[in-house]
Amino acid sequence: MQTQSLIGQPVDRIDGRLKVTGRATYAYEHTEAGQAAHGYILGASIAKGRITDIDDSAARRAPGVLYVMTHRNAPAQPEFGPAVPPKVPDVFTRARPALANDRVRYYDEPVALVVAETFEAARAASRLIRVRYDEEKADVELTSRLGQAYTPPRVNAGMAPDSAVGDFEGAFKQAAVALDLTYATPYQSHNPMEPQATIAVWRGDDLTVYASAQTLNNFRATLANTLRIAPERIRIISPYVGGGFGAKLIPHADAILAALAARVLQRPVKIALTRQQMYANAGYRAAMVHQLRLGAQPDGRLTAMGYDVYSATSRFEEFCEQTAVFARHLYAAPNRLTRHRLVPVDLNRGEWMRSPGEAPGMLAYECGMDELAEHLALDPIELRVRNEPAQDPERGVPFSARNLVECMRTGAERFGWKHRNPKPASVREGRKMIGMGMAAAIRPNYIGASTARVAIDAMGRVTVSMDMTDIGTGTYTIITQVAAENLGVPMSAVRVQLGDSRHPRTAGSGGSWGAASTSNAVLAACQAIKRQIAEAAGSPYREADAATLRFAGGRIIAGAHSESLATLMARVAPRGLQADGSVGPMGESYKAYSQHSYGAHFVELEVDIDTGEIRMRRMLSVISAGRILNAKTARSQILGGMTWGIGAALMEQTLLDTRHGHFVNHDLAEYLVPVNGDIAQMDVVFLEEPDEHANALGVKGLGELGVCGAGAAVANAVYNATGVRVREFPVTLDKVMAGWTEAASDRPND
Repeated sequence: MQTQSLIGQPVDRIDGRLKVTGRATYAYEHTEAGQAAHGYILGASIAKGRITDIDDSAARRAPGVLYVMTHRNAPAQPEFGPAVPPKVPDVFTRARPALANDRVRYYDEPVALVVAETFEAARAASRLIRVRYDEEKADVELTSRLGQAYTPPRVNAGMAPDSAVGDFEGAFKQAAVALDLTYATPYQSHNPMEPQATIAVWRGDDLTVYASAQTLNNFRATLANTLRIAPERIRIISPYVGGGFGAKLIPHADAILAALAARVLQRPVKIALTRQQMYANAGYRAAMVHQLRLGAQPDGRLTAMGYDVYSATSRFEEFCEQTAVFARHLYAAPNRLTRHRLVPVDLNRGEWMRSPGEAPGMLAYECGMDELAEHLALDPIELRVRNEPAQDPERGVPFSARNLVECMRTGAERFGWKHRNPKPASVREGRKMIGMGMAAAIRPNYIGASTARVAIDAMGRVTVSMDMTDIGTGTYTIITQVAAENLGVPMSAVRVQLGDSRHPRTAGSGGSWGAASTSNAVLAACQAIKRQIAEAAGSPYREADAATLRFAGGRIIAGAHSESLATLMARVAPRGLQADGSVGPMGESYKAYSQHSYGAHFVELEVDIDTGEIRMRRMLSVISAGRILNAKTARSQILGGMTWGIGAALMEQTLLDTRHGHFVNHDLAEYLVPVNGDIAQMDVVFLEEPDEHANALGVKGLGELGVCGAGAAVANAVYNATGVRVREFPVTLDKVMAGWTEAASDRPND
């Protein structure tokens, strides 16, 4: 019999072999619909204006071309609508028309689609299209236009843009120690390995879309609203996704245009955004200016905390990251103020990007806490411990579980934090300057409405079905573990079907709610089908209560009675049984408790004294995120987040040409992300603490937690190594060397 719990074990990904052998089918690779035509999108060469003339005659005559779509012949579509839709869910499901009019709203916005027999023919023909514009002045700069900032009606997920407790302004003026700090974070761009890609297939009035999608319901609803057809007539298929990170929560132009063109041509059409097209057409993280004001007593206890964030936003569709929201729950301070402000720019819509809000916000905020610690001559960990709240400082409710202090103390012990020299630029190894830094991490715990279907056949084989997607996080594996554990069967007896909108609806992958939502839905479905099995089996199983009825080792057990599950099913339910189970949305427990995951990051790095080059030496993250479903996939998620934090601190920035509204470094040759040689030694420690207030399994999201604060730990280590505090991210060698030049007297003697 199965004696060891499957949940929590470091089980290899059950889809791993398919992926490494190339047999996992991604959106652009499906062939079951037959030979597809290829679409290529032509983008606008201006940032703002109108199309006055478009000549596609040469493109239409080009070899292999089947169809050219422009605003002149595009099928009718609804209006886009207001910049802020009436309801929060509308953001994910609103109509997103493409080529609907002559208006150009941002650089590289689609102005034409060419469909041909091959990708090369479509791309070549697109170059033959001649477009004339009536160009208008575009405003794309952020920092010089902060005076034009306005208060949004809401920030991401419907949160309030501002919060206030006590008298911040008065307390800040009277604080014994007051710091007023300004940080800047740049535009950042999504770069999943798999770009946005779609194959659209019509069969009569029914549409099948093979997509790279994080949330199938969003895709179906958006396509239905754009095409003006019933959602039930649309099927979305997305069994494997090559990375999402928020870039695939909603459809983009590839999906809309593929569906429109396939309907006109009555044959399958496939479109993938090129890497370069993704920078303007697949969302990005907006540039931000962060003003952090901290007032404290001499012992380090905060008396005033103020955090104002200014962010760029598209004019035609507003998006505001909840950048300051985490600060409402992290540290105690009796007088508090957080505000979000937006500056309109002529760019495409910013979008969700891994750890929206916390990633840029904690990069600034946790560096500010490091600055305060130095100003007070306090250890950075001790400063945070002294400001540990007894309850949520703004909501006034208890925390469901909070292990932040233990994360910091465990990390300090394991990392050797006591050996850190608090005096900046004081540790040398030859030509290298050595520094250590740390930062805290916090991320809200969410759960979304989700349903799972569990079926068991006459041979005791189990099938779990849901429209959930696996974006590389290991969803197939954890669902298998939960089902096998709760039905007492080996993992080999469980088959998981994901990524098809015909399956029961889930909240999808995003916001770190995927694992908790789906695993608890599977648990509920397993409990339901176990009741069905016991009822069908009759005595003594029917009479057994939950405490005495067990499913283990492939058997059903009630006291001294035991029978093979396969034998039982063949006898009492030869046609099999199935049951649905559901969870969410967030209920009373989320009102009664403040629910978050926590962590602490520790970094040691070196800086070359001659060149300013920064090199990681080692990094440790200690994580408290409820019950761990799979130790191996969870560790991978945190390692990925830590790596993302390193990139945000030292490398990532999308450079905007403010003359033309054009993202210049729009490929992986010039948009820098960390690679293996940049990372060095990394480790993850989990402080497992099942949260009974979170959900039945006690699990929490952690996919985004690894990013939160990770970059600040890197930046704080750079300061400790060099004595140079860079407040405009990323921290690059030229900024470090400029800091040395500006403070030459503080630069170490050679």
